[in-house]
Amino acid sequence: MKNLIEVQNLCKRYEDFTLEDIHLSVPAGCIVGLIGENGAGKTTTLKAILNIIRPDQGIIRLMGLSPEDPASRLQVGTVFEDSYFHDQLSPRQVCKIMNHIFPSWDPSLFDTYCTRFNLPDRKPIGQFSRGMRMKLSLATALARHPKCLILDEATSGLDPVVRGQMLDLFLEFIQDEECGILMSSHITDDMEKICDQIAYIHKGRLIFQEEKDRLLENMAILKAPSAEIRSLPSELVISIQQNAFGAAALVRNPNKVSRLLRGVILEPASLAEIMRFYAGGDTQ
Repeated sequence: MKNLIEVQNLCKRYEDFTLEDIHLSVPAGCIVGLIGENGAGKTTTLKAILNIIRPDQGIIRLMGLSPEDPASRLQVGTVFEDSYFHDQLSPRQVCKIMNHIFPSWDPSLFDTYCTRFNLPDRKPIGQFSRGMRMKLSLATALARHPKCLILDEATSGLDPVVRGQMLDLFLEFIQDEECGILMSSHITDDMEKICDQIAYIHKGRLIFQEEKDRLLENMAILKAPSAEIRSLPSELVISIQQNAFGAAALVRNPNKVSRLLRGVILEPASLAEIMRFYAGGDTQ
């Protein structure tokens, strides 16, 4: 399986934040979800991949090309949290502008998406709801026939119906096994529904990139007395949190844990809980 995006040893240093040693890939036919707390480095990573900022070190490849190569950028569609179209423009005017900018622009496909999304082609974008703006951004990205989509909080703030429509479209996009998506979102439920792999950035470092199903199968929340949790081999305990009712831990290999500590409570770990334990627990 070929990689559409490859990131190796990416570093970007600011006065108050450092993105360090990021290794990331997006295989064709896959949706990779990029998760992390606010300020963890997700948007910085995406901006470096898109050549919006220059990294201090590292290698980035888009479809085998440097992000500085215009040919690579022509193969990437982007959707960000905020619409980048002027409020006075209408979808019809956006179509005309994009037709002059991108050689691969497909006016017919753009019209198809606008019809599917119920976007009025002559209405000023300034009168669009947030959901309509995001649909327009996605229609614009897809009408270029990209090989890869990069989405930064593209579903944030949308109602469940609009979010569901966009998630369905993301799944359609990768069906030919030639295209891929790298998406950042705080809505971890969406990630669990559609992502093939999860990459977690915490305080500027990539903690893991793993297949989602394997990740969720191999982690669990253990509820037991603190002494019992700390009796486990250290490689099984990722993070411990103390509370008024005792202790809970994020653990690896729940089957092995249940054999070592019989009768304890083990619950499936969601992506949100995995983030919560890494961010707020006593990491081992």
